[in-house]
Order: sequence, then structure tokens, then C-alpha cells
Amino acid sequence: MTTYESTYETTGDRRGDLLDPLCPTRQLLDRVGAKWTSMAVKVLAEAAPGELRFAELRRRIPGISQKMLSVTLQSLVRDGLAERRVEPTVPPAVHYRLTDLGLSLEGPLAALREWAETHMAQIDRNNRLAEEVGRS
Repeated sequence: MTTYESTYETTGDRRGDLLDPLCPTRQLLDRVGAKWTSMAVKVLAEAAPGELRFAELRRRIPGISQKMLSVTLQSLVRDGLAERRVEPTVPPAVHYRLTDLGLSLEGPLAALREWAETHMAQIDRNNRLAEEVGRS
């Protein structure tokens, strides 16, 4: 049991303080806040309930290196968000799929993507304006 679990089980308070390193929201953002993680979850969610082979995942995630995809998938499997299945062929065929827990993460990530699609143009405009003001 982590310190967070023991502290919050004792008090009954399941809401965290984002400034606290033990906050569950902060811990989750540390794990899934990387662009490669959110992309892997999206691609695997699109294939659900099916599986995707490692090579197919790499093809569907533009710009990801083999090493970064491997690290990302290992993290998803370790956290219980994805499952890995290896076929004993030569070379081994490795398949991944989201678990129910991983599938439940797709909704919040989709909401974040929707927010970004709605607001990134405004954020980009604000950045350009700030750069223009900084140059004058």
C-alpha cells in the first residue's frame, strides 16, 4: 500500500491536492500526460475490443520511435491499462489491447482532445500576440 492509499484510507478523503506529490490526479497526469501515452490509448481504443500488433501500433502513431513505443506500452501494461500477449512464433508476434481500466481512460482523454481542438487556435493567437508585444 502506498503512502497515499494509507493516508487517504484513514481520513476517508479520496480527493487530492494537486500540489501534493501523492495526489492521485498528479500521479495520473505524470503517467498518462505524455503525448505518446495518450496517442497509444487512442489507437488501442479505436481497435477495442480487438488487439493490435506492435508493428501496427507503430505505423498508426506517426513519429514514435520503436524504443519510445516499447517504453510507453510497458508503462501501460505495468499500470494495468493494457494487456500484452505474445505468440510463440519466430519472430514472436506481440499483441496489445486495452483493459477495461484502459478503456475507461479513453473518455477523459477524448474530452481533453476535444477541448484542445476547440481552444488551441485561441492559445496559438495569444502566443503570437505575446511574441509581438515582446518584440516591441
